[in-house]
Amino acid sequence: MVDQNPQAIYLSPPPSAADGGGASKGGGFLGLFQMGRPKLRVTSEFDSESSVFFNRISCKLLDNLAKLKLTFQNDSKGEVLEPQVFLTSKFLSVQYDVEESDALLKASFEIVPGLQFRAAHEVKARQGEVAMVADLGSPAYKLELASAVPAVGMPRATLKFPLGEVSLEEKEEEEEEQKRGLSVNGIVKSHVLDGVCTARYSEENVELRYAYKDEQMTLVPSISLPSNALSCAFKRRFSLQTSSEISKVNFKALVIIYKPFEMPFSLSCTKFLSMSSYLYNFDTNNWSAVYKHTVGKEYKFKAGYDAEVRLGWASLWVGDEDGKAKTAPFKMKVQLMLQVPQDDIKSSALMFRVKKRWDI
Repeated sequence: MVDQNPQAIYLSPPPSAADGGGASKGGGFLGLFQMGRPKLRVTSEFDSESSVFFNRISCKLLDNLAKLKLTFQNDSKGEVLEPQVFLTSKFLSVQYDVEESDALLKASFEIVPGLQFRAAHEVKARQGEVAMVADLGSPAYKLELASAVPAVGMPRATLKFPLGEVSLEEKEEEEEEQKRGLSVNGIVKSHVLDGVCTARYSEENVELRYAYKDEQMTLVPSISLPSNALSCAFKRRFSLQTSSEISKVNFKALVIIYKPFEMPFSLSCTKFLSMSSYLYNFDTNNWSAVYKHTVGKEYKFKAGYDAEVRLGWASLWVGDEDGKAKTAPFKMKVQLMLQVPQDDIKSSALMFRVKKRWDI
């Protein structure tokens, strides 16, 4: 018997990729091969002193599992110089020099918890190094055994601890008799009297160095043994932010020297900051002075004089001097520098450097 009011049955078409159907994007192992074109980061920097463009193109692959980078230079004639290709991942990295047809391979991975393997190999030179690093009770204490490939002598042993490290290595004492001796190198650091004391031992020479630094002063005396060479560097800083703590004599001297840049105390130090400093080396009688004025993090003016090279200079930065181009306004950093030699003012030079980044 036939139904007089049949209900229509509609079959929907299979979901298309545009509607998000089918295989999930980025889900599972197959998702690594279904992603779109990776985003390119292009950075170009021009230095007027060398008249060379420094270029870098990079992108992340396989859902950020690896990074591919290409670097090269362009001279004034437009020729490509020193092209190099880098492929880096968590466990393996490859650096390929196109002009030399040479590659540097590096690998690093953890065999078991607390035991790490590291290796490096230069393809053209057919040499490299392998190393094993083991934790001794805690990650703060490590023992590293490293050997050159092909092996030459016993492996180098390095003991690392929170205050420094000590290494033992064989070295050739006299090439004619082919004798090998034991070389000891080490460094130890410790906090002493609000500063850092460093003792370094290398090739039977000892260097003792103490560094004290606060907001206004830096003092770095050092001595080398057995030569008994003594040196001491002293650096003093002045800033509007700490002007109330500076004696009147020092502040008056600062105003006389840098009067064109004097600013009222009511100015907000969180946005504007002027700072002056000078550095004196007692062993060489060389000294230098620097004035710095910043507006936020993006604009900085610096001027100074270096007595060792008898050169005065001034520099203007647009963009954080120590930051990356991606954090600067318009992703671009600009530096203008004027250098004035004291002995030949006519040979003064105005140079500039521009760095720009594009995200494609």
